[in-house]
Amino acid sequence: MTRPVCPRCQFLVKQCLCDHLSIVHSDIELVVMQHPSEVEHAKNSVRLLPNLLDNVRIVVGETENDFADLKAQLAAKHHPVYLLYPSEQSIEAPQVEHSQQGTLVVLDGTWRKALKMLKLNPWLLSFKSLHFSPQAPSRYRIRKAHRADSLSSLEAAALGLKALQPNMDITPILSAFDAMIEQQLAHMPKHVQARY
Repeated sequence: MTRPVCPRCQFLVKQCLCDHLSIVHSDIELVVMQHPSEVEHAKNSVRLLPNLLDNVRIVVGETENDFADLKAQLAAKHHPVYLLYPSEQSIEAPQVEHSQQGTLVVLDGTWRKALKMLKLNPWLLSFKSLHFSPQAPSRYRIRKAHRADSLSSLEAAALGLKALQPNMDITPILSAFDAMIEQQLAHMPKHVQARY
């Protein structure tokens, strides 16, 4: 039996987050390249972003063919395009010269899947790569991570946007994320909650 889903927030009606959603303005366009395995994942944080940001696009795929249109669109941009991905060539996001316009690309998937997406889409390496050092551990208590600096895609996107736009208030984004986590925990059986 299909469980009812809220038409606005796209979460189960019993886990509706609409009371926690408010749109945040961003001068920087956010593009999330989402691995297909994340789309239906119950703990997917990215699905919150269209309800929280006025300048966001989610493109699902894995291979270069999947992202052919996006590749062409990004190549045609007349403003800076940044890839948020830590590498030997990446620079600390706060060190980037701030721009009135720009595009931030985030890969949504596990570390392994994100790396695979990057290898399948080497054209992404033509953009300046950014990273940042989280000042606090991830709030993502309901998903296990093998790296101490791991963040959810939503957290990484919010902090990346903040680094490029220091005056941007990302509090509503992180508050909605916290509410999502609390809702998920509240509906888990006690023995499952104990793992987190």
